[in-house]
Amino acid sequence: MIIGVTREIMTQERRVAIIPAGVAELSAKGHKVLIEKGAGEGSLISDQEYRSAGAELLGSSREVFERADFILKVKEPLGKELDYLREDQLLFTYLHLAADEELTRNLLDKKITAFGYETVQFNGRLPLLTPMSEVAGRMAVICGAHYLQSPYGGRGVMVSGVPGVRSAEIVIIGAGVVGMNALKIAVGLGASVTILDIDSDRLRYLDDLFGSKVKTLISNPYNLAGALERADLLIGAVLIPGGRTPVLINREMLKLMPDGSVLVDVSVDQGGCVETSRETTHDDPVFLEEGVIHYCVSNMPGAVPATSTFALCNATLPYVVRLAELGVFKSLESDPALVKGLNLMGGKIYCTGVAEAFNMECETSLPGIVLAEYNSNRNII
Repeated sequence: MIIGVTREIMTQERRVAIIPAGVAELSAKGHKVLIEKGAGEGSLISDQEYRSAGAELLGSSREVFERADFILKVKEPLGKELDYLREDQLLFTYLHLAADEELTRNLLDKKITAFGYETVQFNGRLPLLTPMSEVAGRMAVICGAHYLQSPYGGRGVMVSGVPGVRSAEIVIIGAGVVGMNALKIAVGLGASVTILDIDSDRLRYLDDLFGSKVKTLISNPYNLAGALERADLLIGAVLIPGGRTPVLINREMLKLMPDGSVLVDVSVDQGGCVETSRETTHDDPVFLEEGVIHYCVSNMPGAVPATSTFALCNATLPYVVRLAELGVFKSLESDPALVKGLNLMGGKIYCTGVAEAFNMECETSLPGIVLAEYNSNRNII
């Protein structure tokens, strides 16, 4: 199979979809890897490293799209990339389609086969989302602490506090991978932390792990309102695999937060869990609503590509190899995780979360595969 990797074109996105180790493994198995020149520079990977691993370097993304059967990316296709896609191609990337109806319809019109990293699911886990959720969760506290400083419009509260002075109040909504990693950093910095989730067993686990260092609350509107009144920093870490994130905090609730407090909505790439959230970029990361600074960058891990590229590619490579070796149908027959990863094929939707987001029909079967068996577990993580 011919696998193509291009330079990402999203604003300030410096990750790349393959590392030299991946090129070497695919090349050893007889596959051809095409890489746009300079694609790895933002992640500190040189063209020569790719060439030495067996890749062919091409001068433009158009050339890569024209020659490749399998397009491997980090973020969803944008602009000219959509024009380059063709019906017989396989696309494997972060798609986040439930938050973008226009992109969904464009890809449906292309009739490509599209797998989303964020919906590949194994034993209730999201193995290709996890490494980036780890990065984003840890970054959420660091970015929030930055914007809490008064030169950036924040309340001027130091997250850790100092002896004799209170530390910042950090509220985390969602105790999944993002929330857990945010919690680790917040506790490590000495903040006063409250974490909310709908899963009482998960909260018991966190209570056993952190004890009195963390306050745990069941997530409901009453508890959320009480937590918001005290929050210096709010971190949205809510996820429905493949689906649009539920809005848990409306504008009126947001007004409960003190002026100059900060919201970091990590779930914004799936629509956001706060009514006032909208996607921002690393070039223009924040805006102000109801006196609250909103940091809603949809590709947070793109800010640390030398870390996040390697974490991502370590996780994606086994699935990339499987798809290259077996093709789409045999991969789906042999791997339920990839069945959940299938979003689109032949102009039809195969992911329930995407279909529900836009009130569209979802296909429930492929030859020999009953997709409904794999698409039933849709709990908030």
